Amino acid sequence: MKLKIKNLTKIYANKVKALDDVSLNIGTGMFGLLGPNGAGKSTLMRTIATIQSPDNGEIFFNDINVLENNLSLRKRLGYLPQSFGVYPKMSAEQLLSYFAVLKGVSKNNERKNLVDKLLEITNLSDVKKKNVDGFSGGMKQRFGIAQLLLNNPELIIVDEPTAGLDPAERQRFLNVLREVGTNCTVIFSTHIVEDVKELCNDMAIMNGGKILKHIKPNKATKDIIGKIWTKSITRDDLEKMELKHNVLSSNYNVDNTINIRVYEQKKPGTGFKKTIPQLEDVYFLTLKQDQTQ
Repeated sequence: MKLKIKNLTKIYANKVKALDDVSLNIGTGMFGLLGPNGAGKSTLMRTIATIQSPDNGEIFFNDINVLENNLSLRKRLGYLPQSFGVYPKMSAEQLLSYFAVLKGVSKNNERKNLVDKLLEITNLSDVKKKNVDGFSGGMKQRFGIAQLLLNNPELIIVDEPTAGLDPAERQRFLNVLREVGTNCTVIFSTHIVEDVKELCNDMAIMNGGKILKHIKPNKATKDIIGKIWTKSITRDDLEKMELKHNVLSSNYNVDNTINIRVYEQKKPGTGFKKTIPQLEDVYFLTLKQDQTQ
């Protein structure tokens, strides 16, 4: 099972190039599309999901030419956009049953069994009689996963699903996504590095409408081993350090000092300690190198 994206380009009326010659091959499992807000992630997701058309390029999912045969893909697609609206005054059970009818599950017993199964998978069985518009953000996102699974999709697209969730809701949602993403192709877009680290077996970093790097998360740090250094500094020294060194990130310590992470081939100077590289370092370094080109 494979999704092939070739030379995809999209330029909006305001001349913004949202997709700039994007090419990707994505196989079975969880694929993380990582990038800052405005990177072009949502445009790419909507284009793959056949919600909008590119100006140029090709998309194939197995034997389907996606841009020429939208309906064939939609039968195999599960899609959860950034903003997922729900009908007011309908319970989770009623609304999921309604969506099942729209997706062609006409037999009552078959539909009830399917709805019960999906509510259990998404940990919503206990609240199935509650109106969905009263759900928390995390519960709505899990309901979104339930509705996209109604047609047993081979391709699942979820766009920034953990944005705005509290830590507990985020973890519950990721657990559900991890469970459903074992036997199909799941594309998961986010600007949160931790989400990709926890979930994905493959990933790409995107910015400015371009794919900057396509890597395996578990191998991403290989090239920067021995090149990431840390040092604790005062707040007054931060600007000076940023001018002098390749500072990738900075975090406050409890004593109001700042811990900086620096990318350098050799030890940057006194007080710096070599540290184990993280996926965040690869992400920030990739974005920074793109900005300097």
